Amino acid sequence: MEYFKKEVNIAGKKFVIESGKVAKQADGSCVVRVGETVVLVTVAASKDPKQGIDFMPLTVDYRERTYAAGRIPGGFFKREAKPRDSEILVSRLIDRSIRPLFPEYWRNDTQVSVIVLSHDGKNDSDTASILGASVALYTSGLPFTTPIASVRIGKIDGQLVVNPSILDQKLSVLDLVVSGTEEALNMVEAGAQEVSESEMLEALNLAKKTIEEICLSLKTLPTKVKHVVEEPQYDPSLKADIEAEAITKAEEGVVIKEKDERDFFWASFKKDISSRLTEKYPQGSSAVIDAILEDIFYKKARELVLNKKVRTDGRGLEEIRPITCETDILPRVHGSSLFTRGQTQALVTVTLGTPGDMQVMDELAGEYKERFMLHYNFPGFATGEPKGERSTSRREIGHGNLAKRALKAILPDEESFGYTIRIVSDILESNGSSSMASVCGGSLALFNAGVPVKSSCAGVAMGLMKEGDDYVILTDIMGMEDHLGDMDFKVAGTRKGITALQMDIKISGLTTKIMEQALDQAKRGRMFILDKMDEAVSFPKNDLSSYAPRMVTLTIPQNKIGELIGPGGKTIRKLQEENNVKIDIEESGKVFISGTDFDGVDSTKEYIGAMIVEAEVGKIYNARITRLMAFGAFAEILPGKEGLIHVSQFANQHVKRVEDVVKEGDEVKVKVIEIDKQGRINLSIKAAN
Repeated sequence: MEYFKKEVNIAGKKFVIESGKVAKQADGSCVVRVGETVVLVTVAASKDPKQGIDFMPLTVDYRERTYAAGRIPGGFFKREAKPRDSEILVSRLIDRSIRPLFPEYWRNDTQVSVIVLSHDGKNDSDTASILGASVALYTSGLPFTTPIASVRIGKIDGQLVVNPSILDQKLSVLDLVVSGTEEALNMVEAGAQEVSESEMLEALNLAKKTIEEICLSLKTLPTKVKHVVEEPQYDPSLKADIEAEAITKAEEGVVIKEKDERDFFWASFKKDISSRLTEKYPQGSSAVIDAILEDIFYKKARELVLNKKVRTDGRGLEEIRPITCETDILPRVHGSSLFTRGQTQALVTVTLGTPGDMQVMDELAGEYKERFMLHYNFPGFATGEPKGERSTSRREIGHGNLAKRALKAILPDEESFGYTIRIVSDILESNGSSSMASVCGGSLALFNAGVPVKSSCAGVAMGLMKEGDDYVILTDIMGMEDHLGDMDFKVAGTRKGITALQMDIKISGLTTKIMEQALDQAKRGRMFILDKMDEAVSFPKNDLSSYAPRMVTLTIPQNKIGELIGPGGKTIRKLQEENNVKIDIEESGKVFISGTDFDGVDSTKEYIGAMIVEAEVGKIYNARITRLMAFGAFAEILPGKEGLIHVSQFANQHVKRVEDVVKEGDEVKVKVIEIDKQGRINLSIKAAN
């Protein structure tokens, strides 16, 4: 492996790329450094192609070593275990960036491994990792012939910023990650706070320009001799015999509107012709026949859309499938909805919890608590497959994150609505864009739960079919159109603007004009869906579910936190048990009181509110006798605050024995006559009367 070192300047930040020093037995490797963030990227591939598959066997693993930030892993086992969701999401970003640039018929097992070796808390490791994957692949002997680059675009104080620091990203209304080659973009992932289509297009154009400059500089890197991938050659006679029957059958099949009927028609024909031709052509395996048949069906389905401007299910290019919206369908959950669009259906629920229910996130930059969770489940029965539920797949994590970014922008701030919010989207049917159905269903379920969200939010999946200069943009694509198309473009947002965007491109040549048209068409589709959702429910419920915990908040002085907790937690435990509530306290002094017993919540709030009130000299209080002593009695005048009534302060006449006048539990009226320098309170009954 030839050694080289190269510096690439990206918007004022210096990226240093070094190769040929470490991991030299890999097919390709490099170390990328930006600031004090360092990532190692390696590429390895099998020598021979994998047989009997019709896809590229690519695996991308992005892992963060906690030593990179000078930390030891949390939890019982002090070593890194399964990848966290954040690591899986970066793995998907890298995969989606590089996968379209491999030859169509590359079938060798290929693995891209990324390890974060150092992290400075300022510079992102995800865009650096994509850059490293590009260099490792481009300089290797694998058939990856075009370098790619990736940039993050933010918008801070109205200005677009390339690769903002991690701190600056918290101030940004846009988080856009874009990957592409010198010629075109091929991957987009964004979360936003209701930015307009024109603002998004401006950011994409800035990303495109920056990526072009980076890719040009990478083309000077030394490369190995590239592996040549040859397109499979089929027996001409076999191909001719298949085409003689299959072309007509494919033309019949692509116009069958119902998915199940269409699938059955084509599967039956494939089975019939395969059984006949494998006898005539022993050398032509069923896999070869299937490949030729699928290629014919693919071409005929695309011709239908591109030439006749007709979709397989008969819809217009911008027509959205029938939509139904139902809410409040599950009796005990805090909020629920069933969103159905065509043959895609999402059952979405909302659960409201206390601050103690927040997810503790153990990330490279340190621990923090996540108030909003969205979990997306895609069981096998959603597509009629007998697939058991196992661990959460990367696809489920990715789709859930997209829906989460879309809905996060409409949530009320924590100050006004302190609940922890969990949304679960269970996909019951799927034939195109279940992630966008999760956005729509999630919005409806939030309304149903009474969460005071800013507005409703919807999403739509767009598609593209392009041959030469001729292209068609499709709204609300179904599964087959996703498979046959050249672009998968998901856009979610409100009536005001975009909150999430995800785009994957399979071809080069995606122009600004096409992107602008796709964004504009997606906006019209989104508005149509929002209208349908508003017909079902147009504003959040006024009240939370009776099964949801009621929560109130108040702030106490920090020096009172210990008093509220009590010695060994005695005071707070007693409050929780007596009033059937849960109390969460933050270091700032903010106190959250929650429970399904509304009277208990109110009583606890009153008690804590009274606890933080200071006693005043000269003020009269209703007190409760708590202890009797030989020299007097102690009485509680405020929650947690006691004072001493000396025996001389009971009455104007002489009192021989305290117990002759009061007993424990008695309610008496007292006056504060003194608070000494140590904070001790002296009380008087006779002065209060």
